[in-house]
Amino acid sequence: MAQAAYYEGNRTIRHGSGELVEPASGEVQLKISHCGICGTDLHIYHGAMDARVRMPLVMGHEMSATVHKLGAGVADFSPGDKVVVMPLAPCGDCSACAAGHSHICHNLDFRGIDTPGAFQSYWTVPAYTLHRMPEHLSLKHGALIEPLAVACHDVRLADVKAGDQVVVLGGGPIGLLVALVAKHYGAEVLVSEINPFRVELARNLGLAAINPTEIDLTKLVMEETGGAGADIVFEVSGSQAGASVMTDLLRTRGLAVVVAIFAQQPKIDLFRFFWRELRLQGVRVYESEDFSTAIALAAEGTLPLDELITDIRPLQALQSGFEDMDRGGQVMKILLEL
Repeated sequence: MAQAAYYEGNRTIRHGSGELVEPASGEVQLKISHCGICGTDLHIYHGAMDARVRMPLVMGHEMSATVHKLGAGVADFSPGDKVVVMPLAPCGDCSACAAGHSHICHNLDFRGIDTPGAFQSYWTVPAYTLHRMPEHLSLKHGALIEPLAVACHDVRLADVKAGDQVVVLGGGPIGLLVALVAKHYGAEVLVSEINPFRVELARNLGLAAINPTEIDLTKLVMEETGGAGADIVFEVSGSQAGASVMTDLLRTRGLAVVVAIFAQQPKIDLFRFFWRELRLQGVRVYESEDFSTAIALAAEGTLPLDELITDIRPLQALQSGFEDMDRGGQVMKILLEL
């Protein structure tokens, strides 16, 4: 029987029957395998996006699936194919789309936020959103492709190169994936994170990591760079502390990359930007090439994806998953298995 989890507002998730949507021309019906709970889902659960979403909402976009049924005109896929979805539906008419930046379309439909997502047994989507997974890549790891694509996009736009001194502020799932991808490309990476569990996990993944409440982060970075500062700082914490310290850590003409979504406008040291000719780069979601890169990296088997998965639970445990994430502690990535 098809099942789904519905957000109904007021931090409430209802589990019930799922809707089977027959695929129209150019669409594909997917059978969902795994779906991760991400920070955006948590924002929705907290009610921070109630003005945007339509309830009851099926959230979820970090997913893996197999093709179940094809709509007319879909020739590139067959039932049983392993796939992931790039959950973006741009309008094609705005200035961002016209400039070739459809991933940040001004009228972007983000599936799982603006329209139903993947916390359901079957999900019908346009075929153009699909990316094929290699047969040997597990569906469990496939559910990490979407957040890994975020990290690939961030690292690509930052132009990370071998030998770069990189600091990642925030050691949650995206922060650690950014750190791992940057390290994969040869950067020297330091992760700053205040959660002891996440600090220890980062170290177990082979990353240098510190708690900035215990160690002076700026002093450490300056010592390790001979007083020059880091080449690139990724701000992934979404905190005022992160926004404040990122400018202190950068070398002359260094790059600050804002990955996090800030709930409030942070204070930033613009004098430091002037004084050291710093650069600021915003990064948002991903482009198709980033999904391809993420799939290739996952398929190589060199990234420690298993270690990022805290737990795998049934769909009925979505509510408890949010509650565990709220409590913090020993949580990294929770996957739901459908």
